[in-house]
Order: sequence, then structure tokens, then C-alpha cells
Amino acid sequence: MNARLFSMAALAAMTFSLATGASAEEHLKFAHWAAPNHTLQPAIIEPFSKAVSQATGGELVVDVYPGGELGKGPAEQYIRAVKGVADLVWGLPGYTSTQFPLSMIVELPGVVDEAGSGYDAIWRAYDDYLTGEYPGTVPIALWAAEPNLLIMGSKSVRTLNDMAGLKIRVSGEVAGKLIEALGATPVQMPATEMYTALQTGLIDGVLTGASAIRDFRLDEIANVYVQGPQLGNISFYVVMNEKKLNGLPENMRAAVLAEAGPALSKSGEDNWNRVAEEVLAELEANPNKTVITLNPEESAPFDAITLKVRDEAIADLDAKGLPASKVLSAMTTAAQ
Repeated sequence: MNARLFSMAALAAMTFSLATGASAEEHLKFAHWAAPNHTLQPAIIEPFSKAVSQATGGELVVDVYPGGELGKGPAEQYIRAVKGVADLVWGLPGYTSTQFPLSMIVELPGVVDEAGSGYDAIWRAYDDYLTGEYPGTVPIALWAAEPNLLIMGSKSVRTLNDMAGLKIRVSGEVAGKLIEALGATPVQMPATEMYTALQTGLIDGVLTGASAIRDFRLDEIANVYVQGPQLGNISFYVVMNEKKLNGLPENMRAAVLAEAGPALSKSGEDNWNRVAEEVLAELEANPNKTVITLNPEESAPFDAITLKVRDEAIADLDAKGLPASKVLSAMTTAAQ
């Protein structure tokens, strides 16, 4: 088989459709930059694809393009949806932090804990405060990952002094402020670059959730894992091109909108948390890995700093004329 035919066959094999045999009238292009077996697949893609297919009698099909097939670069995912290169995309607000200052409040330390869940927090604030941060698209799912931890190549972190001089990969502005306040140097880069950066010593560690250890094979090169302090969470979005959605036949548009929102977002968050729990259990059972769990007393010096960063971040956004305090209240009030 020549290279072109192989490429075509590989693309066909990765196209996800639960409407096999149906006479499909409409296809949606779902693009993302991770591997086909990433947590995103069972968490979001499969339930969404199955639901819209069933609701339309197999006439609406979701075709998946993983690994940046419709364009490289995780940070450019949102603009691909706006331009219609893809109909649906998965991405991180942190990669373009300036676009999502209010949405990213959910990433601040303690917010998810106080809210009860990340997806609930985001959707409680969405209608009143967050709609302007998603121009040209319609959010299909918005959620937060499991708590962040430090994934280190070989260096242990047990005290604040251990953070001095470390270079830590972060996903966005919120995480960067936390790491800087803790005395280390934040290095922002997409998840696709973490493995090589850690392997080559460009960075000493990574700040992200435990699910990323499996999704990006970090256990191959990271030997120390530090949890306990309040280091915030990473948030995600799946958005759909607004014109594409509005241009669908009414039954198909209704099928998409019926799945969009908190329920699908919960599926995303639940699956991220499930994978994180499985990964941490595997690491703790591995004699070649060190999992450091700081107790409340050991975590207190870290938390004093990170929670101060949270308060300062809210105050800064308020000073810029953004309703950050109101968003924080909306995100957390229902759980209090």
C-alpha cells in the first residue's frame, strides 16, 4: 500500500461513527490535538457522538480528527472552530488565557473544592457572565480536570524551599502565577511538548492533573509525584462553530443542543477524575515511583501562598472592570 493510500486508510479507521450503514446526511468534523486513545474519547466524543446519532436516526455523524490532523498547534484550536476548519474542537482556555479571564477563575486554588465540581461552577456562572468569552461558537461542554499536582523528573518537593530555582511547565496564566509565587520559574508550553521538555531537562517538572500522566506517557520519564497543596485545576472546553450549528436542519440542531451543557460536561469531568484516581493508584503501587502526599500541616505554607494568589487575581480582575468577584460568588455560592 503506498503512502497516500495508507494515509487515507488510517484516516478512515480513525473516523468515529456509530451510524454505520446509515445514509448520513450531515457530518460534523471534531478536531483535537491529542492521541486517539486520549481520555477525551470515552469522556466526551463517544457519548456525544452516540447521542446525536441516535437522536437523528443516524443522519448526523461525528467524524473525529485527532493528533492535529486538521491543523497542528493546541493553542490554535479555538480559532479553527471560529473559521470553520473544524466544526467542533477541544481545547484549554489556558492556552489563550487573555480570551478567558472569567472562565479561568475556576482554575484558581480552592474554587472547585468550594463549588463541589468544576463543571457545575462554570455553568452556574455561564449565562450571566461568561458568554462573551466564546465568540463565534457555542460551548458544548465546559469542565475542570482533577486537582493539579507536581510531576517531577527526579527532584522531590516537600517544602517551599524545595521549589526555589525549579523550572515548572504550566498550561496558562493562572498556573504560571501560582508557580511563580511559590518561588519557581513557570514555563508555559502545550501538553504535547511536556514529554520532551522533561526528558531533556528543559524543565524540572510539570504542573497538571494526574490524568495527563497516562495521556502523555509522563510515567516513562517522571519519577516523583507531589500532591496535597492547593494548586488549582485545569479547565477545558468543547465548542462548536455557531454558523455550522445554526445551519443544521432543525432536528439535528436540536440533537446537538440537547447534549450540550452540564450533563456532557459532567461526563468529561467524571472521566478525568476516574483516570486520575487510577493513575495515582498505579504509581503508589510501583516501587520505582515516589508519590509524596503532603499532609495539611505540610501543605499549609503552600496553601497560604496559593490562596493569596487567588485573592489577588480576583482583585486584579475587578480593578480592570471585570466582574470577577461576582463570577467567583456565582461559581461557589450553590455549594455553600
